[in-house]
Amino acid sequence: MIHPLYAVLPGNVDDPAAPSGGNLYDRKVLDLLAADRDVQEILVDGTWPSPDTAARDALAAALHDLPDHADVLVDGLVGCGVPEILEPHAHRVRLIVLVHLPLSDETGLSAAHAMFLRERERRTLLAADTVIATSRAAAHRLADLHDGVHGVAVVEPGVDPAPLASPQPGGERLLCVASVTPRKGQDLLVRVLEDDLADLDWSCTFVGALAHPVPYHHPKIHFVGPRTGVALAQAYGQADLFVLPSRAETYGMVVTEALARGLPVIATAVGGLPEALGTAPDGSLPGVLLPKDDRAALAEALRSWLTDAAMRDRLRARARARRERLPAWSDTARRLGAVLDARGDHA
Repeated sequence: MIHPLYAVLPGNVDDPAAPSGGNLYDRKVLDLLAADRDVQEILVDGTWPSPDTAARDALAAALHDLPDHADVLVDGLVGCGVPEILEPHAHRVRLIVLVHLPLSDETGLSAAHAMFLRERERRTLLAADTVIATSRAAAHRLADLHDGVHGVAVVEPGVDPAPLASPQPGGERLLCVASVTPRKGQDLLVRVLEDDLADLDWSCTFVGALAHPVPYHHPKIHFVGPRTGVALAQAYGQADLFVLPSRAETYGMVVTEALARGLPVIATAVGGLPEALGTAPDGSLPGVLLPKDDRAALAEALRSWLTDAAMRDRLRARARARRERLPAWSDTARRLGAVLDARGDHA
């Protein structure tokens, strides 16, 4: 028997001004699941994971109205910071928590605030019947962070098919797609480009939501804000190399979006990024993986890309080969559906 699914999501899940990998994952998978099961979405506005009173009250009221034994999929951004709202319902509904990023892994947190968020997340995950992560690395990270949390299911994101980008011979057009935050490492990339590669020809476009206006002017560096749909597809299609110098990342869906267009990737070897990058059929990398915050390594990799035609040809061939093996969103929905249907005795 396929049970109805109640999905508790951030209120901005469909907001084009606030695109995120988590929101895209939620929307893609839930739309596919709705083809063969009853999916009812509960959108809760508020600034998560520290919502205001109105958002907390709205979530509490929504959970109170759910029927006993319901399957309730809770986006971790909404649920992991408010265990006191979820815990009273753990005995009567089946709580399934989907963690896109452990709350305490956000950069810029004080040690005390990170510990506070970690403890609240642990309570939420212990109250859940099922915990889902989006990569093997993220599942291991949750187990390491939280004593008693084990058996985390892994349901990796898919990617939409896309046409191949049209590369320029010199590979000068660099692209980074990510919200502009310290965790994504755009500050490091800018320093490398300005100070270490000033003698080379390149341009770099940064696509992503800006928490604050960037008081920045450089003729070859462009912060263009968030892009979705056709505009985002154009950004990928007009690039030669994708660069993501993240300091923490549970998966990195933008990496597979780049690979879907045959773009090689230079990224940090953190979290799930190695899983997203994957390998070509012959086992070779369709890009370069670097230690995080290693300015010299990032500069060297970019300089090699920009000056070595053989390297560009080699990585482009690998990226196109990897493109043929990328996971589809239908695969993601099927795996998530299997997790949802594997009911235990909790509820």
